[in-house]
Amino acid sequence: MCVCFANFAAHKTPMIKSVLHTYKSSFSGLSRETWLLSLVMMLNRCGSMAVPFMGLYVTQSLHRSEVDAGLIITLFGIGSIAGAATGGKLTDIIGFRPVQILSALISGVLFVFFATVDNFSTLCILTVVISFFSEAFRPANFTAIASYATEGTVTRSYSLNRLAINIGWSAGISLAGVIASINYKLLFVVEGAVSILVGLCILFFLPKVRGFMKQAKENREKLVILKPWQDLFYVQFLLITTLFITCAFLMFRVVPVFFKEQWQIDEFAIGIILGLNGSVIALCEMVLLNKIENKRSPMFFIVIGSFFFALSYLLLSLPLIYHLTMAVLVIVVFTVGEMLVLPFINTLVISRSNAHNRGLYAAGYTLSWSVAQVVGPWAGFYIAKQFGYNWLWAGIATLLVLCAYGFYLLGKKQTVVQPA
Repeated sequence: MCVCFANFAAHKTPMIKSVLHTYKSSFSGLSRETWLLSLVMMLNRCGSMAVPFMGLYVTQSLHRSEVDAGLIITLFGIGSIAGAATGGKLTDIIGFRPVQILSALISGVLFVFFATVDNFSTLCILTVVISFFSEAFRPANFTAIASYATEGTVTRSYSLNRLAINIGWSAGISLAGVIASINYKLLFVVEGAVSILVGLCILFFLPKVRGFMKQAKENREKLVILKPWQDLFYVQFLLITTLFITCAFLMFRVVPVFFKEQWQIDEFAIGIILGLNGSVIALCEMVLLNKIENKRSPMFFIVIGSFFFALSYLLLSLPLIYHLTMAVLVIVVFTVGEMLVLPFINTLVISRSNAHNRGLYAAGYTLSWSVAQVVGPWAGFYIAKQFGYNWLWAGIATLLVLCAYGFYLLGKKQTVVQPA
């Protein structure tokens, strides 16, 4: 038996070394600032626990209808649209660092205040204001990653950032399930406190970009800088991406309510199941990208990943009784699609922009998420209430397949010339 075990260990050792080498090569060569920014983003996502449970907060804690839950989440999206556009513009004017600091600090204070308000009309107004400052953070952060990345490491820098985000998400959403089972209001207090801490970390630990405003002014005077809306390919890409994200977004807005009301899964289990999304990404995405990144075009993987997204929604409509097992399978299939789609969307956005217009290009991409927050939850809850969840899942799957086809057509005519 000892001999057999020794032979088994000897056989497995090269495989283990190969896996470790793959992880090591995936993370090597990244700048100190990139690692610091990723650590900050891990903390940020660890605290991003309130919004995924906002629908449940409205229905379970405030005892209001699913339509009201959809309204709150939609209002969050409306504020996000304005915040993304403003944050992107300010990033190109004053720099990504001050935009991140101010948006994190202000949104943190407002989240804490949100927990003290019970009046529904006031909550609606406050939701718009909070989402404005929260979403202003995203285009600034997107730009910061490219600015801190050393030459030849941009894609991996974004992947490291996503890894940090998903580790934080996995821990945060699992913790959120525990907190929600105790007190929903505490979710907003914790998220606000973490957001304030994120702003302070950026202020004290991430270095300033000296001479940014002077250099940006000189660049604007010397160069004709292409705006995102002047890039026809990018506009078409954003339109399809917006529809795609609108469908994908419902996995973390409508599906938790479905798990609770239809499949009778409690908040604690919902948090653990949703947290699997971040755990799988943290373990697998960097290695996956290291293996496939240069094999095919980014659009190829976006198309394939879109079909996995569609499949995950179809699984929700299967008439099976093992709900916990099915919920886990749904999240795992969804996560495979996410690992194939989102990193390559980031790569494509960066490839279309440059140092002088990256804030606006990032804002355009962020707007896709904001529009998804406006349209998706309200429409999703409305369709589910009027026609039933199975019609909703079938409709989403159909739209995702159409998005895959749209990405495929767009990829066929994609030019490799980067805009000036």
